Amino acid sequence: MEKWMTPEQRKADEEYMRMALELAVKGKGWVAPNPMVGAVIVRDDGKVIGQGYHERYGELHAERNALKNCLESPQGATIYVTLEPCCHHGRQPPCTEAILEAGIRRVVVGSGDPNPLVCGKGIRILRENGVEVTEGVLKEECDRINDIFFHYIRTKTPYVVMKYAMTLDGKIAAYTGNARWVTGEAAREHVHRLRHELSAIMVGVGTVVADDPMLNCRLPDTKNPLRIICDTHLRTPLDARVVQTAREIPTVFATCCDDTERVMRYQEYGCRMIRVGKNGRSVDLRELMRKLGAEGIDSILLEGGGTLNWSALNSGIVNKVMAYTAPKIFGGYSAKTPVEGDGVTTPQLAFSLKDTSVTKLGEDYLIEGKL
Repeated sequence: MEKWMTPEQRKADEEYMRMALELAVKGKGWVAPNPMVGAVIVRDDGKVIGQGYHERYGELHAERNALKNCLESPQGATIYVTLEPCCHHGRQPPCTEAILEAGIRRVVVGSGDPNPLVCGKGIRILRENGVEVTEGVLKEECDRINDIFFHYIRTKTPYVVMKYAMTLDGKIAAYTGNARWVTGEAAREHVHRLRHELSAIMVGVGTVVADDPMLNCRLPDTKNPLRIICDTHLRTPLDARVVQTAREIPTVFATCCDDTERVMRYQEYGCRMIRVGKNGRSVDLRELMRKLGAEGIDSILLEGGGTLNWSALNSGIVNKVMAYTAPKIFGGYSAKTPVEGDGVTTPQLAFSLKDTSVTKLGEDYLIEGKL
């Protein structure tokens, strides 16, 4: 049973948890497939004496970083953590042990951890050892920063974000095929930040043939995502940049091709193959997600064209849509649109988004929502 708190105490708890949230998101793009976590240690008089966050996968967790950074003894203090402290041995020892050894009196938790190895056990261990635990402080905000982790830990498949840039009349390129640039610099920089934050980027062979993209991240102090090319029959040109640079940036081809000699040509450049079955005329995307998830790929930025986008929606693998919309009109009945394929038969069968938001990026707008 949690202790009754005054409104002032609740307000203070939320204030320190917001500090922990600000710390947690600093790990974005670096901690996958682990969650982002922040921790703040506070004395009874309100003085913050320690802060930390999970900085890199395999390195110290947020609680241990906060304890390491303490300005004075944390004995009798309160620690605010955005996610339930772990209680199992992984790449790092249990954070519950560190909390107990430090003499922390109270633990305030934002999100519960759905990982079966934790899932309430961390909180139970703390309480059984006399530590006061308060749960669910700013839970929605704490849950939101770890949408990817929660999805991955529950399904063992990647969280897929379908991204595209379009005009107000729904075109992703002029009728000539020219798409440089639909949106402005601010929107394009935002996309490159996404490439850093997510584990992989996926396109179809049509995009590679038409645009010869690098599919890398061109911002400082960032990492490149794993590149995944959906190519049913392996028709990507061997001189394509994604093939030529496969030894520099890990590149995977998802294919149904069983021509050993053809496969070896790509492998000679450092490309890796994932063999999947067919769903209709193209790769089985659901099978591909299972295989990628088994390899620890927790998230994918889908930057495909209209054909792949429709296949992804139709197969049910898309979790979120991010539409960068420019205040421009291209026109042209043959100009390409973000989602093609057969489409739905009636408006009632549309893929509807929830939790939608609109963000202004320079002259453009980002419309996003979850499926």
